Amino acid sequence: MPSEKILESKKALVAALAEKLKNSSAGVFVDYKGTNVADDTQLRRELRQAGVDYSVVKNTLTRFALKNVGFDALESILSGTTALAVTDGDVVAPAKILCEYAKKHENFTIKAGFVDGEILDSNGVKALAAVPSKEQSLVNLLFVLNGNLRNLAVALQAVADQKGDVQEA
Repeated sequence: MPSEKILESKKALVAALAEKLKNSSAGVFVDYKGTNVADDTQLRRELRQAGVDYSVVKNTLTRFALKNVGFDALESILSGTTALAVTDGDVVAPAKILCEYAKKHENFTIKAGFVDGEILDSNGVKALAAVPSKEQSLVNLLFVLNGNLRNLAVALQAVADQKGDVQEA
């Protein structure tokens, strides 16, 4: 039987993890087995630059946190080595970075994830990774809008030029 102090410490860890899950717009669970220190350091740096919090989690404590948040369906993935990447920003970032990493490292696998309270299996996370990031979507939108405005300006200039020719004659 664990001591009262240890039990309270674990309850605090579960509460902190549950809070992290609740406040995150997206998250991805991975099996990081076989990852070496250099690769892990590079992955953590890339995730940190994208505003993603990445940490190794204990399966037993995570199981309790998932129950507290209502993500009971994710309990089945909690075996072996587990790490969690969460963000409250760009929902595509964790999936995109981790899926790209998994392509290069065969032992690193995507387990599951969630976006805005919806649970995704590993294929769903991979599909999410294929979606353009928020910034890329904004660039595409601005490109389309700019093209339409340019075409409108050209058309208006042609009409103005034509009217100018008619008045001169």
